[in-house]
Amino acid sequence: MQEFSILEGATREIGQTGSALISRNITVLGKRTSIRLEAQMWVALKEIAARERCSIHDLCSLVASRRKPGLSLTASIRIFLMLYFKAASTEDGHVRAGHGGLDRMVSRLMPQNRPRPVLVDALAPDSDDAGTTRATGT
Repeated sequence: MQEFSILEGATREIGQTGSALISRNITVLGKRTSIRLEAQMWVALKEIAARERCSIHDLCSLVASRRKPGLSLTASIRIFLMLYFKAASTEDGHVRAGHGGLDRMVSRLMPQNRPRPVLVDALAPDSDDAGTTRATGT
């Protein structure tokens, strides 16, 4: 499954750099600048650039030209990546990827030999909208 290969590659790169953020030089709107993103974000940018037959510089220039005032370029790039892949997702794609419940996602992402997080049912009567358990006072 590609999901694990991307995560494993990112983990290796984090181990080598000591940071979750990786700094790369790019040219945005004709000006050279440095961007710090997580390894997974760089992988996603590279995948989109290949799919769209352009460079990472072209993508970042497009994002920069469309970003909202006051929003950083790195935040704008992260939002672009999420929206790009969200626009490409379909219900059929989610089914084929095995999506369809937090328990299933936890089983895909957490190896059997690691402790699993305690999951709280967000629709349970004693939980709030954020899924955290409330004290009942009884």
